[in-house]
Amino acid sequence: MKHRPNDWSRRRFLASTGAAPVAGLLASKCAPPPEAPAEIGDVYERLGVRPFINAAGTYTALTASLMPAEVRAAMADASQQFVSLSELHTAAGTRIAELVGAEAALVTTGCAAALTQATAACVCGTDQNAIRQVPNTTGLKQEVIIQRSHRFGYDHAIRNVGVELVEVETRAELEAAVTDQTAMLFFLNVANTRGQIQREEFAEIGRQAEIPTLIDAAADLPPADNLRAFTRMGFDLVGFSGGKGLRGPQCSGLLLGRKDLVEAAYLNGSPHGNSIGRIAKVGKEEIVGLTRAVELYLEKDHEAEWAEWEARVSAIIDAVTDIPSVEGKQFVPEIANEVPHARITWDPTRIALTRDDVAQALREGHPRIEPRPSAADASRLELGVWMMEAGDHKVVAGRVAEILAQEAGA
Repeated sequence: MKHRPNDWSRRRFLASTGAAPVAGLLASKCAPPPEAPAEIGDVYERLGVRPFINAAGTYTALTASLMPAEVRAAMADASQQFVSLSELHTAAGTRIAELVGAEAALVTTGCAAALTQATAACVCGTDQNAIRQVPNTTGLKQEVIIQRSHRFGYDHAIRNVGVELVEVETRAELEAAVTDQTAMLFFLNVANTRGQIQREEFAEIGRQAEIPTLIDAAADLPPADNLRAFTRMGFDLVGFSGGKGLRGPQCSGLLLGRKDLVEAAYLNGSPHGNSIGRIAKVGKEEIVGLTRAVELYLEKDHEAEWAEWEARVSAIIDAVTDIPSVEGKQFVPEIANEVPHARITWDPTRIALTRDDVAQALREGHPRIEPRPSAADASRLELGVWMMEAGDHKVVAGRVAEILAQEAGA
């Protein structure tokens, strides 16, 4: 299977920050020379934490992805000088928007912060009194419509603004639920096939009702075209994680969309002190790092990368095919972590191990390996290869084969 292959206003948002542009090197003749960096892994060893080979994917609890050297270098450069955060937000947003063909872009602290600030933008706009007032929504629009099947743990980020989530199932219910209290319509991309209203129709309803629409696409890169697809589809706002497929800083996120709403989202967050999003501070290093990550992501040869992932999956499958009752197949999740994975199954009457038994054995070995999470305690193991470093798949293939072969008596 092959991989599917109006800029933001430049005015400075300094009025509410009182900030002035500042630039200067931190280094001085009086400063001591920097210490040599610790060897990779030393920092975790000193803390008594064991790193692992990531055979799972871009899960936040597993620290998502690893940043490329170019992103780390950009962040290190950014850390050495002072700048106006307002000017940096505007410049980075303009650059990212140009790259992805959106009206505007804003770097946030993860996709959850993007959801909170996007919701606040739809509730408060740029009204300073409203921005200071929420989560008290008295006198403001206080409802966000969501399909019942799209409720998820992270919708707390929307409820942070003080809104009520109004659940619907059908188009008729959604259209009837729209009132003068409706601030926004929310769509969870990973649940696209679970609800009766799918993406294109949902965006169309929002346009017809003249209500802003927000889509959460946190883990939905690749495919790379998703950076453009949802705004083209008609969604007013799109949220992505910056630390997953984009391989930017883990604590970064990206909000794309309508210029007026993105500007309002900025005013509803850091560095503005009296705002609902002030708690989600994004630093200069994360802003620069995510901007560089987006540049690299769009420059990447995605077809070659896909072929490399398929080769890794094949190597893992080949390692277990001669073990009695064991089978391996490639699969690609429909949405989220939409890349080649290996699925290994076995006959539980021949191999008396559950998925959790194998996962625990992988965690306890050296090096430690973390497989893809699974709700099923069954004779099936799933392995993601796209967050592995070069050569990791050979280690994973050998260890999985060893564990299953030993139990099978092969």
